[in-house]
Amino acid sequence: MSETIKMPQTHLASLAVAKSYSKGEHKIPVLRGVDFHVRRGEFVSIIGQSGSGKSTLLHLLGLLDSPDVGEVQLYGHRIDDLPARSRDELRNRVFGFIFQFYHLLPELSVLENVLIPVMIRHSLWDFWKHRKAFREQAKELLNKVGLGHRLTHRPSELSGGEMQRAAIARALMGNPEVLLADEPTGNLDAETGAEIMELLSSLNAQNELTIIMVTHDEAIAQLAHRIVRLAEGRLEAWGEAA
Repeated sequence: MSETIKMPQTHLASLAVAKSYSKGEHKIPVLRGVDFHVRRGEFVSIIGQSGSGKSTLLHLLGLLDSPDVGEVQLYGHRIDDLPARSRDELRNRVFGFIFQFYHLLPELSVLENVLIPVMIRHSLWDFWKHRKAFREQAKELLNKVGLGHRLTHRPSELSGGEMQRAAIARALMGNPEVLLADEPTGNLDAETGAEIMELLSSLNAQNELTIIMVTHDEAIAQLAHRIVRLAEGRLEAWGEAA
């Protein structure tokens, strides 16, 4: 694969990459030449067995990792080779992240956890100056995800589904253009998982939020507009969800 790869500028985000990890003296290929793109407002599922490269693909898109070969683009401009500060800014302003294990800070309340993206984005003075507006925005998001009654609770006082809802509100606090969800229902029972998927589908439909979701669950994947299947680090098939 060439180091410089031209991709259509009509896409919101694209990548064409290969990626390996080292284990001792051995290199283990994870992505073996994957060409992937998403358009604004799409809800795309990335599905595949454990070890197929799903999470690696998502991490490369969100600039949490770098490709060995190829590049990641946003609106036709390469972003994976930007300076660290610029990549940090993109992660804070363009990409929102939801993980299987929530990653809420245990010492903070639900409201404080949701405020983290704007606390990172702004200087201490700017955050303090606009703190009332930020708190109102966070409360509105928590109401939207059904946690308006849990503002002062700590993560240890929440159920798994409530923690995932809090994580979704936190991801939305930065007004992202792309929401990257890595197994967002993986730690939840079927009923709670269905509620989270209903929430994500609603955000996509009502706010035209672009969502790229990794899952190993075929039924969950079918709720997206389009399914991308990975097998052994290769793009096996594109398809429209049923």
